[in-house]
Amino acid sequence: MSDLISILQKPITIEKNASLSHAISELLKNKISRLIVTENGSSVGIITEKDVGLFLLEDDSEKNLDEIPISQIMNILTSVNESMSVEKCVEIMLEKEIGSLGVTSSQKGLIGIITKTDIARYYIQNYANKHTVGDVMTISYVSLDYETSLRHVVSEMIEQKISRIFLKNQDNEPQGIMTFRDLFHVALEQGNTDAVLDSSDPAISVVFTRKGFLSDSGFGNTIKAKDVMTSNFESVDFNEDLTVACEEMIQNKINGVGVRINGKLGGVVSKTDILKAIYIDNRSK
Repeated sequence: MSDLISILQKPITIEKNASLSHAISELLKNKISRLIVTENGSSVGIITEKDVGLFLLEDDSEKNLDEIPISQIMNILTSVNESMSVEKCVEIMLEKEIGSLGVTSSQKGLIGIITKTDIARYYIQNYANKHTVGDVMTISYVSLDYETSLRHVVSEMIEQKISRIFLKNQDNEPQGIMTFRDLFHVALEQGNTDAVLDSSDPAISVVFTRKGFLSDSGFGNTIKAKDVMTSNFESVDFNEDLTVACEEMIQNKINGVGVRINGKLGGVVSKTDILKAIYIDNRSK
């Protein structure tokens, strides 16, 4: 059995004619970051947490989420043969900037999918004691005041092209983190209603039609980041072996963890950094 066969997973699927609301519900329910899109039993594409997140962040329509088909958002699924090495798969994922690959067999077609999570498990089994967290972490990270409006946080995520942002109080102390999954919960709560109540001014309540996160009058401007953020986020010390970060991400079903330097938040390490560590090791061989 090849290493690739041993780590692939059976994908969770969704029909091409399903709504965006249903796709978000499936991602949240299963705590996963992608769904294989099928039509008449055959795979026709993929929809990822990132695809949905970026669409929601930029959407300013008045359609509710049940009216938006996933066919409007899905992308082509990149696939590899079952005989390919895991290391070559890592190279392809980094080159194409994607988080998963379909795995095909000449006899059976699509037989599974590998994701960055599967690569993280592979790293634990095959690359222990190769790198510390500090070797591959990203030192810079984006943060905002947790009193900031959700709209401003979303705008920053779009501008910086990031899927997570740390939130701090006035004393510059980390209070939480905002990710696409936090935004998905807001989208499901607010995005299928015909109107949104703005009670930001205690003297008056105004009802607006839904216009997404970025609208001047939509729910993104009336909700504060602190009301949506995840208050507790995982972190590891920069001196620890990278496998420790892998285990934290796998156990908590998250894509990145904070990195502590001398007890303070000093950066972030993600599953993409784990792929880069594998790539660096094999490029030097």
